[in-house]
Amino acid sequence: MLRHLWNENELVGEFVAALIPHCRRGFGANIRTLGVLDDDQLIAGVVYHNWDVDAGIMEISGAATHPRWLSRRTLMLMHCYPFGVDCKCQMVVQRIPAENVRLLSIVKRYGYELIEIPRLFGRHRNGVVARLTDEAWFNNRFNRELREDALREAA
Repeated sequence: MLRHLWNENELVGEFVAALIPHCRRGFGANIRTLGVLDDDQLIAGVVYHNWDVDAGIMEISGAATHPRWLSRRTLMLMHCYPFGVDCKCQMVVQRIPAENVRLLSIVKRYGYELIEIPRLFGRHRNGVVARLTDEAWFNNRFNRELREDALREAA
């Protein structure tokens, strides 16, 4: 049974940073997190960082030790915080290595636009900036049945 844990910033932030090479320096102090537990074991985490309030843009970084973390409910919850009442972001972005074909496929189906950037992760490692606008999120077919409950939980 998956459970979601909001705002265990230090625990989840360190978990995510340890699994993503370009995040190993950490995320700074002004973050919010979503952890995914399988029983009592942390199997995934999402860190919300680099929030530009004026532009209405927030970066999301996530990592997992087990693929089952990325349920429809988790996808919904991870986007409720930036697009919900608290932040009202107009867009979220993720930086994804170009070789992570599985994740790129998932975010594209979820409504993200993918922009490939050579050398984003270093001289010999291309990346993709995935962006999701609030309009694309609110109109996402996966969200219809879960949106109201998830928005309340994320607030």
